[in-house]
Amino acid sequence: MLIETPKRLHLGLIDPSGSLGRRFGSLGVALEGGYRIRVMPHDKLEIRASEEDTKTIRHAVDKMNQKFTTGFNYLIEVEKAIPRHIGLGSTTQLTLAVGLGIARLNSLRIEIEDLAHLLGRGKNSGAGIYAFKYGGFVIDGGVKDKVPPLIIREDFPEEWGFLLIIPEAKKGFDEEEEKPIMQSVKGESSIAEKISHRVLLGLLPALKEKNIEEFGKHLSEIQKLVGKHFEEYQGGEFREDVKLIMEFLSENTYGYGQSSWGPTVYGLIKRSEYGSIKAKAHDFLKEYGIRATIDLGIPRNRGATTVEENTYILRLINKVAQK
Repeated sequence: MLIETPKRLHLGLIDPSGSLGRRFGSLGVALEGGYRIRVMPHDKLEIRASEEDTKTIRHAVDKMNQKFTTGFNYLIEVEKAIPRHIGLGSTTQLTLAVGLGIARLNSLRIEIEDLAHLLGRGKNSGAGIYAFKYGGFVIDGGVKDKVPPLIIREDFPEEWGFLLIIPEAKKGFDEEEEKPIMQSVKGESSIAEKISHRVLLGLLPALKEKNIEEFGKHLSEIQKLVGKHFEEYQGGEFREDVKLIMEFLSENTYGYGQSSWGPTVYGLIKRSEYGSIKAKAHDFLKEYGIRATIDLGIPRNRGATTVEENTYILRLINKVAQK
């Protein structure tokens, strides 16, 4: 079983205060270039992955076995990975991919939302879950009891894209570091009201009309408002160590933001403009001595994909390769 996932940009949380009975509510968009993992029957549990990915995989295998008695006899190989804790949704994508692979191998029919709940995803945000399931642009309805419900899912214009800049800086908070912050952050309902207003009467109409200028304008304002919820924890509306890059993005793209806790930041662009904007970004970073990776974020309007493979032949190949 071969599973390929998206990666995702997190475009913000609406209401940490939970003033209407639901906390957070997240916006996100799926991009190409996520995980590619192989899950196949094996005579024992063998994981071929980085140390941190291995920990995540073991957790998913354990949870699936506790619930469904699916056992531990799998070869799980990460062939392509999302870098961890840089704001691109690595943990959710990998966890769901492993769970889905095991479910399919055992002929289990389980909804992605139920799988996510079982595997401990969606405690603060549903953006990664629905990027995995559907791709495209998604908004969830906030956390109450279980996985937050999907409210909106739209195709993201394929002629649009994102200039992704990933500086060589401190990684974003991992789940243990994030937990006390997400439990304690209060936010302000007045800020949530402003975000909601811009989402409903700004961002979404612009997306429907494929108006990149309007979409980008509202995206930038939403990102700055979201930053006010979390400025106590990251040193301002955006991380202190990305502020110079944000200035560049504000002047050279249609809209900009910081994905989750960063350090990945992004600017909304037309994909046809990527070459020229990348060159400008490269010169800017060089001028200020900022070491960073520049990439094109390509919208992905489909969720994770699975390919059934002939596991008998793969096991023979694997045995031969080990001799």
